[in-house]
Parts: sequence; C-alpha cells; structure tokens
Amino acid sequence: MAASDEPLGLTVHSMPSPNQALDGAEGRRTAMGRWKMIAVMLMCASPVIASYFTYYVIRPEGRSVYGELIDPQRELPKIVATDRGGAPVDLATLKGQWLLVTVADAACDTLCEQQLYLARQLRESLGREKDRMDRVWLVSDAAPVPERLNNGLHGATVLRVPADQLSKWLAPAQGHSLAEHLYVVDPMGNWMMRFPARMDVAGASRAKRDLDRLLRASASWDEPGR
Repeated sequence: MAASDEPLGLTVHSMPSPNQALDGAEGRRTAMGRWKMIAVMLMCASPVIASYFTYYVIRPEGRSVYGELIDPQRELPKIVATDRGGAPVDLATLKGQWLLVTVADAACDTLCEQQLYLARQLRESLGREKDRMDRVWLVSDAAPVPERLNNGLHGATVLRVPADQLSKWLAPAQGHSLAEHLYVVDPMGNWMMRFPARMDVAGASRAKRDLDRLLRASASWDEPGR
C-alpha cells in the first residue's frame, strides 16, 4: 500500500541582524588579537626565562652558588633618589644593566670602603663583559660624601636614598645590616642575589664565578648599555 502523501514541513529560522553579525566578527577578531599579543609577549620573554632556567635549575658546570638567590625576587620600587648634586633621580633609570649595589651611610667607614673596593674589583675582573654591569652606591643618609672617595668612585653611580626607602627593596640576612652585603640586581630591576655579609677577597673570587655565570646565562638577551 502506497504511503499517503503528507504536506512537506518547513522550518523558518530567523537570520542574524547585521549588528549581530558584526558583533560576532568583532569578538573573534578581539580574541585572535589577544592570543597574538600573548604569543608575542611569550616570544619576547622566552630568552629571559631561558637564561634564568639555565642559572637557577641547570646551574652550569655543576657548581654551587656562592651568593644567596632571592626568592621571590624583589622588583625595583618607585623611589626618587638624589645624586651627589642634590638633583632628583628616578631609580627606574637604573634598569637596563646588571647592577652591583653597595649600601652605606656617607661617612663610609672601613667596611664601606672595603665593599666599594670589592665592587670595583669584581666589575673589573669581568673583562670585556664589565660594560654589562654598573657599580652603584646607595647612600643611606644626607651627609656629604667625603672627597677622599672620589678616585675610587670614578665610573660608579652614587645616589642618595633614605634607609627607610631602601628597606622597601633590599634586605640584609638575619642578624646583619644592609651595609654588610653586596647586592646583585638584574637589568629588569629585580633584586635577585645577595652576597654573604662582610665578604673577603677569597669570597670575592667565588662571587666572581657567580657573576660570570649570570652574564653568560643572559648573553642572548642582555647587551651593554641601557
């Protein structure tokens, strides 16, 4: 028996309005743009991430680290310092170079002079890589810097920052003072290492190995100058 003829059923779907179509296309473009931006940021950051992975995880040559690695690293705070002439200097201008930082009051006692000397010798010992690292003395009070230090400070950056402001960024090991350490800051302004308190010449030799490794690990993305 033949099937009885039935009327053909039609379902009518409403078409999206022009505004709805445009909104959908715009949303897809926005999402695609965000993914592209994230991809670019990852590509830019990958050399930095790789160098830190090399230093922190792989640790070239299997040697132990002499300096204490700061975890988590401390980002450079928004602090306005003053130079030796009293002019304001934004500490953010220090970014772009590795920094070897000394902290002491302006009177600069025997320990201070020793720290400044070791910082100068450590930088010079880096040879052709020394232009990738700056010496910085952060003076923690308002007293004048003695003229006797001028020769040793040639080529160094000297900035005056109140002690209470410095504590927002740097910190000594327990039981010690800020002036007893040398501090290492990466080109992004992150305090990432602290050398042992009252480091002597033998310790400075070990500190040099740390600095050599840091500069070698960051060679793919860090260049001399800011």
